[in-house]
Amino acid sequence: MEWGYESAAVRRHRVGGERREGSAAVLPPERDTQAQEPLVDGCGGGGRTRKRSPGGSGSASRSAGTGLSEARAALGLALYLLALRTLVQLSLQQLVLRGPAGHRGEFDALQARDYLEHITSIGPRTTGSPENEILTVHYLLEQIKLIEVQSNSLHRISVDVQRPTGSFSIDFLGGFTSYYDNITNIVVKLEPRDGAQHAVLANCHFDSVANSPGASDDAVSCSVMLEVLRVLSTSSEALHHAVIFLFNGAEENVLQASHGFITQHPWASLIRAFINLEAAGVGGKELVFQTGPENPWLVQAYVSAAKHPFASVVAQEVFQSGIIPSDTDFRIYRDFGNIPGIDLAFIENGYIYHTKYDTADRILTDSIQRAGDNILAVLKHLATSDMLAAASKYQHGNMVFFDVLGLFVIAYPSRIGSIINYMVVMAVVLYLGKKLLQPKHKTGNYKKDFLCGLGITAISWFTSLVTVLIIAVFISLIGQSLSWYNHFYVSVCLYGTATVAKIIFIHTLAKRFYYMNASDQYLGEVFFDISLFVHCCFLVALTYQGLCSAFISAVWVAFPLLTKLCVHKDFKQHGAQGKFFAFYLLGMFIPYLYALYLIWAVFEMFTPILGRSGSEIPPDVVLASILAGCAMILSSYFINFIYLAKSTKKTLLTLTLVCAITFLLVCSGTFFPYSSNPANPKPKRVFLQHMTRTFHDLEGNAVKRDSGVWINGFDYTGMSHITPHIPEINDSIRAHCEENAPLCGFPWYLPVHFLIRKNWYLPAPEVSPRNPAHFRLISKEQTPWDSIKLTFEATGPSHMSFYVRAHKGSTLSQWSLGNGTPVTSKGGDYFVFYSHGLEASAWQFWIEVQVSEEHPEGMVTVAIAAHYLSGEDKRSPQLDALKEKFPDWTFPSAWVCTYDLFVF
Repeated sequence: MEWGYESAAVRRHRVGGERREGSAAVLPPERDTQAQEPLVDGCGGGGRTRKRSPGGSGSASRSAGTGLSEARAALGLALYLLALRTLVQLSLQQLVLRGPAGHRGEFDALQARDYLEHITSIGPRTTGSPENEILTVHYLLEQIKLIEVQSNSLHRISVDVQRPTGSFSIDFLGGFTSYYDNITNIVVKLEPRDGAQHAVLANCHFDSVANSPGASDDAVSCSVMLEVLRVLSTSSEALHHAVIFLFNGAEENVLQASHGFITQHPWASLIRAFINLEAAGVGGKELVFQTGPENPWLVQAYVSAAKHPFASVVAQEVFQSGIIPSDTDFRIYRDFGNIPGIDLAFIENGYIYHTKYDTADRILTDSIQRAGDNILAVLKHLATSDMLAAASKYQHGNMVFFDVLGLFVIAYPSRIGSIINYMVVMAVVLYLGKKLLQPKHKTGNYKKDFLCGLGITAISWFTSLVTVLIIAVFISLIGQSLSWYNHFYVSVCLYGTATVAKIIFIHTLAKRFYYMNASDQYLGEVFFDISLFVHCCFLVALTYQGLCSAFISAVWVAFPLLTKLCVHKDFKQHGAQGKFFAFYLLGMFIPYLYALYLIWAVFEMFTPILGRSGSEIPPDVVLASILAGCAMILSSYFINFIYLAKSTKKTLLTLTLVCAITFLLVCSGTFFPYSSNPANPKPKRVFLQHMTRTFHDLEGNAVKRDSGVWINGFDYTGMSHITPHIPEINDSIRAHCEENAPLCGFPWYLPVHFLIRKNWYLPAPEVSPRNPAHFRLISKEQTPWDSIKLTFEATGPSHMSFYVRAHKGSTLSQWSLGNGTPVTSKGGDYFVFYSHGLEASAWQFWIEVQVSEEHPEGMVTVAIAAHYLSGEDKRSPQLDALKEKFPDWTFPSAWVCTYDLFVF
């Protein structure tokens, strides 16, 4: 850059800069403290000079001019964050505060593990299979009978095996309708000898997804419940209310068994609150991630009773936002039973959730112990609480709740939280208002520097986000997505360093070319105030939206403000010396520790999910955005150190070098995404369906028939890593969408077609299951209101999917499913998920079609897919042979299915 002239002020700046860099700085004369400075008067234009305020000169300016040592500051911050991360890790590893008890009246994790090992030894337990409906049910009833024999005479145990049939619609996965027939629930009621009018429910599910032993999801929860039942039933303490234990047998069928219980079982009317035990990972700590709705007394019950608390309202608001493609029985009890509850789930190691690796040996005994201690204590608290009987009276508002490193929980009503938040906002308004509203002769151009600094901060954040997104998109385009899936810190070294480097770079440019002659101390104060203001804006926005998560922003405003007020005097007198640096970091301890605690939870949940979130969402873009956001938050109160430090060259060079080397290694394919390491597997999920499809025309004639293995990779990389091992699975066999058929003419098990658009179809011989599906039209009749009623009958395996597409000029007005109103899935087609237990009758249902104009192609196209998820029909020689070819770092879940399409 060339300058046409050099003012005296610029020469003074250069000389001053040289003095600052020197080891023995010479103090400038006092008369220079009001010297002209060549600062642009505004953010973007002009070369006129202006006076710097007294706040940025004098003795304070001279002391601040020494500057922080770059190496010491960078190393200190790195060690500080590393120490906080270590504290978080130690907290997470401390599952229980004492060893397993096993004493009378206390939860015995070893007994619960025995239950767990027996249940998982049965193998995968899909609804409708003998393993689920007979073997597991028999084992559970046998154990319950033994517990009943040992129970104290103070208590009475009643057992019921329920086999409900029903239907409902749900907006999960874009919306669909569910129908179930003769599924299984085991219900146990523990109550005082004289009975009880009110009850608390504990819920688990003993079924599993196909091809997984389901230890964490959810056999361990049922094992914990069995042991809790044993402890409570043998206790000499009388209960005030009943405790109902529901072992449900069809949760993996999209929450069917819980719906059957809460809408049909006679004991459901007794229930005033519930605890749902779930899993999104394998072992670790069970997180309270949903409560209520609007029943703060339940949170207080957990706070008072839980021995090893782990709860966060942040998790609740994230989960209920819908960005996590999952749901639990909590929704059914809330929406169909109007009952408040607590939702808990294991969240660690979600990489092996719903895979063959979800085995009992991977769940630590301490994880079982802590879950058992917590569930037992909370159930006992609720079963003896006076509030349970009048739960509706305590339904007022939400609660802010969060645990502190698993030691205790802080909880208070959201209305109190709003008051606290606005008090914190007022403190910031007073602090900043005093500076911004003072006369210009006292503050100089503080207001202008503040606004320009705010713009520079926004530019640094925006450009850093754009930078990491460009890197992420490039990585995705060259086929190296998920390189961090098996090596998480690769993402930190790639996207995290890029974000921080760009932020430092922008602020370094601002320091050098805009704030040329301002004192380091003055700039440090300005940019601290800017960070405080930004967090305060977030606090106002979140509080205004009524989000309980706003407490995080309150923490990130209150503690830094207190820290600033405490160190301000020393900072004015001595500048940014070691004492200031130490006290500043000490004051930031709580917000940064809690931020790292939450960040761990975010990545613990989201990183595995990105490996099973479909082919349409680029996971690198998502992860890069999350990492950039985390880096911006963590760097916010450290930006002022960029202006206090003598230089940032070495830090910038180091970060750029780390990012560049990582980028080159990722581009070269050094980091393979998946792992078959027995100690820590991270498999790629692939679904294989060997199917035969038959398409019929309006006259019922078969016009097309084909067979093949339909292949779906559940992550963004598709089959790119599989093709070298199985060359026949390549882009030459990409599945073709049948435009005139609902859901492209493929047998979707669930309506996730909008998440997975990359499919492969490998030709194979026809399948011939011994229990073939039969579908027929029973009747077609004209209704008095000029619609056509079509009645169908279907028989087949335990799992079937029914699809409907209305033709142009036709609409579905009613049907016999759900609440009677047809619900469309994403894309406009209708999806019905069907399942049954043992000995189910034929499925009969009707749809009513309103026709505004006749079409030669008919009114509707319907299709039915039969899924064989258990037994001998599940397998075929071709499917077994193809599975064997898959490398050991994959988890191919395979079954046989048929697909039949009809036009009416």
